[in-house]
Amino acid sequence: MKSVFLGTDSGATTSKTCGVWEDGTPVSLKLSQSSTNSQHGTEAVIRGWIEGLEKFLAENGLSWQQVEGVGLAIPGPYKRYGVLDRTANLPLSFEGWEFHRDYESAIAERAGRRIPLFCGNDGNFGGVAEAAYVRGKEKCTVLMLAPGSGLGCAYVGRDGLPLEGDTLNGMEAGHMPLPIHLLGLPAFRCGCGRTWGCAEAYTTISGLSQYLDYLLPEYPNHELATSTATTKEKVLSLRARAQKEDPLALRIFDLQAKALGIHVASLLMAFDTKYVVIGGGLIDPGSTTEEFRSRYLSGIREAALPWLHSAQREYVQIVPAHYGELSQSIGAALVALYSIKNS
Repeated sequence: MKSVFLGTDSGATTSKTCGVWEDGTPVSLKLSQSSTNSQHGTEAVIRGWIEGLEKFLAENGLSWQQVEGVGLAIPGPYKRYGVLDRTANLPLSFEGWEFHRDYESAIAERAGRRIPLFCGNDGNFGGVAEAAYVRGKEKCTVLMLAPGSGLGCAYVGRDGLPLEGDTLNGMEAGHMPLPIHLLGLPAFRCGCGRTWGCAEAYTTISGLSQYLDYLLPEYPNHELATSTATTKEKVLSLRARAQKEDPLALRIFDLQAKALGIHVASLLMAFDTKYVVIGGGLIDPGSTTEEFRSRYLSGIREAALPWLHSAQREYVQIVPAHYGELSQSIGAALVALYSIKNS
């Protein structure tokens, strides 16, 4: 009977479940989702996670008897390992929640035995999955940057595990400051409260409204200049507009690519990895054209390369992510596998 390692990726509204075999290959690439139900409290969240595991096991003809470990990818910050701090997208009552203790206990109750649980930042765990895919059998290090609503970042070592940091806040690189004089842009505000030019504000959805505020006056005849749509609606229209060669939208995403490329160069000064994996909705084949993805990735490379050491320019590979929405649940399962193997 083959052993399996399961992974839960918990978001504020939706949780995803996946699993890997003991050789690290995914059990399935079919997305398995369940409701997180955070609005109903922590007990409801635990029930949702367990339901997700049991649904995945049933869909793939597996049993609890085969499960050797479980990983949980959940957004921080944390007070300490397995204990939630104040998190932007979860209820205030979740602060101080000992989610590791509660989830491990619920898993043991369903499985009839204790199964080790490993938890960590969702962005870091997503990087674990993408690193495993991109390097195959190579022993090298990997950076991942995934712009979405925020900027998920991860550094994955040769052991396959992510850098977590002493206070579990390692690789919160989305909130490192950019050298914005290279972009010719003003200081954008960041949702984290910092005003020093967080990379997240220049590379993700969260900053698009500020790009519009700054650049739209230069396009007085643009449709968005007179539109009565809400700011959110205008922002969410930009990706589709860019793929129709809209000059304002293209300029905004070109600037986002440049900002991300400069940030890649800064991170490579510290981590010197072989691979830099770029995730997020702007390289999603289901949502973007090949031409748009190529332009975006080329913009990142062109912005990064001039700032690298000569050896790095020949060595570093900047590549698109592979697993997309599955990366964090697969990564959580892989963390459970690697942690048990390395113990």
